[in-house]
Amino acid sequence: MLSYRRHFISPQHEWVVFVHGAGGSSSIWYRQVKEFRKVFNVLLIDLRGHGDSQPPLLRPFEGDRYTFDAVSREILDVLDHEEIASAHFVGISLGCILIRTLGEIAPERVRSMVMGGAIIRLNLRSRFLVTMGNAFKRVMPYMWLYRLFAWIIMPRKRHREARNLFVTQAKRLCQKEFIRWFRLTYEVNPLLVRLFEQKELPIPTLYVMGDEDHMFLPSVTGLVSRHTRFSKLEVLPECGHVVNVDRPELFNVLSIDFIRAASPA
Repeated sequence: MLSYRRHFISPQHEWVVFVHGAGGSSSIWYRQVKEFRKVFNVLLIDLRGHGDSQPPLLRPFEGDRYTFDAVSREILDVLDHEEIASAHFVGISLGCILIRTLGEIAPERVRSMVMGGAIIRLNLRSRFLVTMGNAFKRVMPYMWLYRLFAWIIMPRKRHREARNLFVTQAKRLCQKEFIRWFRLTYEVNPLLVRLFEQKELPIPTLYVMGDEDHMFLPSVTGLVSRHTRFSKLEVLPECGHVVNVDRPELFNVLSIDFIRAASPA
């Protein structure tokens, strides 16, 4: 089972599950835990190969091939183990794709979704990066690729903390694990079209994006303009891709208020 930490108040309190992105770990939520645990039961999960969820402790996937569906079902395994019938989910970057996948395969388990720095479409520049990464992933040290991607996605001086945090966490991945995760990029674009573009799930969804998230904000803005029934967008000023690190106080307030509003009375 995936490694996880929990902060429990009582059975009467709502559960919030945090899902990090590729190369990160549950530690990237260090500026959220203090505030969220005051009002919610909190579950912080390390995805396969990240943080303390290392492959020797986990059963390999069939064919040793990672898929978004398989990785998402591992999150459900943790909820089942903790006997959590349903929860609110907060994700960042690739973690948002996993949460949206959960909303597709087990909608009864997802009360609401907070999507920070959501990736819902790869533009021309990001597709070029993915193609280049797949071409060189076996011959180039993965940290070179990861640092390059981090700098392109989060280029500004005020993004340095988020950029350095993700690079530091990525150092815990081995080259083989990085390659397994990077293979997921082959299925990203068709998956994103199917998950995000084709239909809006009847689940309250808050997108929290930085106004300097130049690679992913335009597509989210367009999506929310079409999905108006259950989706809402908040754009944080002077903020990049990793919104929970760049503007933690504002991210916390918006997310907690949204989850409270989506909770049963």
